[in-house]
Amino acid sequence: MKLFSWNVNGVRAIEKKGFLDWFSSESPDILCIQETKAKFEQLPDTLQHIDGYFSYWHSAEKLGYSGVATFSKKEPLHVQYGLGIDKYDKEGRVIITEFENFLLYNIYFPNGQKDEIRLQYKLDFYDDLLEILDDQVASGNNVIVAGDWNTAHKEIDLANPKANANYSGFMPVERAQLDTYIDHGYVDSFRLFHDEADRYSWWTYRFGARQRNIGWRIDYFFTNQEFADNISDADIHEDVMGSDHCPVSIELFDNF
Repeated sequence: MKLFSWNVNGVRAIEKKGFLDWFSSESPDILCIQETKAKFEQLPDTLQHIDGYFSYWHSAEKLGYSGVATFSKKEPLHVQYGLGIDKYDKEGRVIITEFENFLLYNIYFPNGQKDEIRLQYKLDFYDDLLEILDDQVASGNNVIVAGDWNTAHKEIDLANPKANANYSGFMPVERAQLDTYIDHGYVDSFRLFHDEADRYSWWTYRFGARQRNIGWRIDYFFTNQEFADNISDADIHEDVMGSDHCPVSIELFDNF
């Protein structure tokens, strides 16, 4: 079973850049996309109805902003739109799909670059989500959290750590949030299989950053520790173009 996550930076824009061809060729069991920047009724039929997939969309109240969508070959047992917290849910940041052996959280985490208010909003989101996840795990559920986390965790996760230490996305207070997730027993799936540097999932459009691989790893699949043994592989697909992000993936053993 293969799961992909990809911040597409506008689903209508990426459709014109070969998104559906990639989707058909890769044929993931589940695909989570973030930053769709569209309401369902704004989408062409080619995106609303993709053969072989159930699809679920959660959009922001604000037009052209945020938004997530989940595509699954298997129909989920249950779908929840948002965390049940209005200040986040009105921005269309979360879809939760329930499957037999896990809950899948497709999340577009807030960006804290605008100002101190948005930075605090981002930190609050991390805190409130962690409480929800901990409750689910304590109840015996497995969780997979996929998406654009908008934070590079360690120095190995971005090309220029020292130059970015005071910028949102790599500030100590943000990195400490990921430390807290690790302390609570959540696992960064990519690092189970890869300890190499220079593997990134986002590059600014400026300065030829992608061609020079001056990037950040900010897109993750995190799982609770108890579920991590069910992951057989994880990867970053740097060769897939169309967005300022590239897809990331995990594979689960056949019993899933």
